[in-house]
Amino acid sequence: MRTVVCGGGVIGAATAYQLARRGVDVILVERARVGGAASGKSGGFLAQDWCDGTPLQQLARRSFDLHAEWAEDLGNPYGYRRVDTFAAALGIGVASVSATPKIATWLAPDVLHRQRLGNLETTAQLDPRVFTETLADAAVAHGATVRHAAVTGLRRDDASGAAAGIVLDDGSEIACDAVIFAIGPWTALAAAWLNLPPVYGLKGHSIVFRPKGALPAEAIFAEVEEADGRALTPEIVPRTDGTVYVCGSRGTDPLPVDPSQVVPEHGHCERLIEATKRLVPSLADADVIAEQACYRPITSDGLPLIGHIPGADGAYVATGHSVWGMLNAPGTGEALADMITDGATRHVDIAPFAPERLSPLDPNDVELRGRIS
Repeated sequence: MRTVVCGGGVIGAATAYQLARRGVDVILVERARVGGAASGKSGGFLAQDWCDGTPLQQLARRSFDLHAEWAEDLGNPYGYRRVDTFAAALGIGVASVSATPKIATWLAPDVLHRQRLGNLETTAQLDPRVFTETLADAAVAHGATVRHAAVTGLRRDDASGAAAGIVLDDGSEIACDAVIFAIGPWTALAAAWLNLPPVYGLKGHSIVFRPKGALPAEAIFAEVEEADGRALTPEIVPRTDGTVYVCGSRGTDPLPVDPSQVVPEHGHCERLIEATKRLVPSLADADVIAEQACYRPITSDGLPLIGHIPGADGAYVATGHSVWGMLNAPGTGEALADMITDGATRHVDIAPFAPERLSPLDPNDVELRGRIS
């Protein structure tokens, strides 16, 4: 059985890995570079229970457990580790809140409102780019093939209308028995040939420091009041390679058609750098080795699209994971592999994520076209 996975982000790579290790003939098609978009520029923060009480609870908890299993199975070249996680605030009406100096001691003394959000049992981290690349490499080791091309269409069987292959930008086709679209916010570009709800791109900026000394295995979710009164919400995640990742400033530029054209907007990375140095004095003389931006895919109700594509037997979708793509990739990949090889999921009920729960996108939607340049 040949299955084509469209999209070399973490969702596509995790799905290809799960399928290939079960003996499925897999072709992973990626336009540019594996892990080159949001999957290579996210924080790599993982939480066991932060989705509790929502439709994502089962998927998140299963994925959190799989992350630990996969790190052992794959040799953990991507710095997976458990971390303590804290909230903190600087200047956001917290002057009357007593500091807790024994929590996250590497933060500046005037950083207040320090509270524990997670511990070594419930929160973890990894390097998302290396994780995504590792999954793709593991899929190849199990027999998968990676092909670099842009997908421009779905070929259907003339008699049944079922998925029979994909069309590439050079006009060639890849025949298959099943196809999975995991192309993130670029799903909107396929509106003419995929009967799916709208998927939008939520732009975020991030920076990466290389400090003189390593910081503890502690993640910080902060709120900072800037000099002009605006609020910024940096998320600070030290990594095992000694670098420190920081995100927390949204952008408004429309999604470019070409993922390689995603660039930071003026002033956003500068704000993050300034706020982070106020929070973490030891970063004052650290090198900034990356200033970057990415678009996370999000749907109108905030839940991912996972499952069969209506009206196209043999075609599946996996996108719209928003900020939880890195966390929920293992469970998503496992669920799709279950559906293709066994006909049903075994560990996670994906009914809440069925694409047909939302109205399909109108290809002539003026508002959505205005979000893509």
